[in-house]
Amino acid sequence: MRLSLLCALAALLPVPALAGPGLAADSADAVAAPASVTRNLIADPLRGAERDLLFASDVDQLIQARAAATPATAKRDEPAEGPAQTLLKRGLALLGTPYRWGGTSPEAGFDCSGLVGYVFRTALGIELPRISRDMARDGEKVERSSLVPGDLVFFGRRGKRVDHVGIYIGDGRFLHAPRTGRDVTVSQLDTGYWARRFLQARRVAQLGSDS
Repeated sequence: MRLSLLCALAALLPVPALAGPGLAADSADAVAAPASVTRNLIADPLRGAERDLLFASDVDQLIQARAAATPATAKRDEPAEGPAQTLLKRGLALLGTPYRWGGTSPEAGFDCSGLVGYVFRTALGIELPRISRDMARDGEKVERSSLVPGDLVFFGRRGKRVDHVGIYIGDGRFLHAPRTGRDVTVSQLDTGYWARRFLQARRVAQLGSDS
């Protein structure tokens, strides 16, 4: 009788549903699962998220540190700019400046020697004579075939008298202020009008032979 009563009472009690895919008991079974399963389903994802967050933070700090260090590093790695490069950069920035007889500044315009003197003075702090024929007496005379960027090239229209000057920029070209009505420009040294009027070239002493 007692056994029958116990069986009857057991039949009246609710029986938990078996765990299966998509059943409400899934979450309860997961919580009640053994410790190893719980670590896989809950603890590891949380620790993984923390690791991802820390990793992202570390990478962000690394990127910021590298970005801050990059300019200095790049400057150390890049070769130092030589005086000839500094000179040409300054001169080429003046392309398009109008010619003006007696002019010595971008605001007033340039004549040929005014341009050359301004570029050497503002780029390198080198003072040159004011007029082209006096410039042609300074520095070291160089052969036309040995020209390097930064050398001065001189021209004359009447006999052998120098009356025009420009700055050699390489590849058979030079920078100069040609004449009234023209702007600071680059012309060919090896062909055409200026090739026929070339007289000599000079290397400014402060630039040296390896500029």
